[in-house]
Amino acid sequence: MREDMSSSYRGRFAPSPTGDLHFGSLVAALGSWLRARAAGGSWLVRIEDLDPPREVAGAADRILAMLAAHGMRPDEPVLCQSQRASRYDAALEQLIARGIAFPCACSRRQLEASSGLHRAACPRPEATVAHAWRARVPELAVEFDDARIGRYRQELRREVGDFVLKRNDGLHAYQLAVVVDDAAQGISEVVRGADLLDSTPRQIWLQRQLGLPTPRYLHLPLVLDEHGRKLGKSLASQPLRADDPLPALRAALRFLGQPDPTHCGDVTALLQSAVAKFSVDSIPLPIPSRMPEDNV
Repeated sequence: MREDMSSSYRGRFAPSPTGDLHFGSLVAALGSWLRARAAGGSWLVRIEDLDPPREVAGAADRILAMLAAHGMRPDEPVLCQSQRASRYDAALEQLIARGIAFPCACSRRQLEASSGLHRAACPRPEATVAHAWRARVPELAVEFDDARIGRYRQELRREVGDFVLKRNDGLHAYQLAVVVDDAAQGISEVVRGADLLDSTPRQIWLQRQLGLPTPRYLHLPLVLDEHGRKLGKSLASQPLRADDPLPALRAALRFLGQPDPTHCGDVTALLQSAVAKFSVDSIPLPIPSRMPEDNV
């Protein structure tokens, strides 16, 4: 069912180049692509290459090629986060100037007593000591309405604590970068896996601190393996096939609760039919999954 959204809709798919595209990532890409196309809007791709030690050489190019083979091409040039460090530093400086960000040299071991969460005051580290920058989180609840899950609420300080904005190795944290880039690209709705549902309240809080707009959100169910773990590159998931994309596309549509247009024998026809029949209400309700604390 096509929803009444303006042509100003802007969605995105933001993979990390830590391996080739797999079925779980295809589901996320297809869900965001269908939502954008059904709304008559734009679909963008952002490469979240914030963590060079974890990247696989050539993975970003292979991801883009695999998306294209499955009929999904971005409407604008691909944005790479590795080229945007100055934008993230500028946002961090704003937070530092307002006392919202603070330096922290606490180790994982020091945080074990609080389940890895930083909530207590800590001494300012010496200038020569490697340290992270954390957001000073107040006692408050952040709520938002997810397009499929409904109302979601999180007690930010109790459940998240003072989260990392820039790691002690100098790399920017995902939470800061994604907020800066969603605003810079004018993203009107973020469609992504439910493993990031837990991150959304802190991102909304950061948006408010930086004076940035808050997009809508739609979190999709995760593809899990036989042990109930998220299907990902780290689990050596089977790669997709560029020379035979239809089986994976059909499986992804079924996983998202969408009709499988079996009469369509090519990618273009299948996707056109899927867009025409796309319904958010048919997407299975996701099971939220908490993300681990960022590296410090």
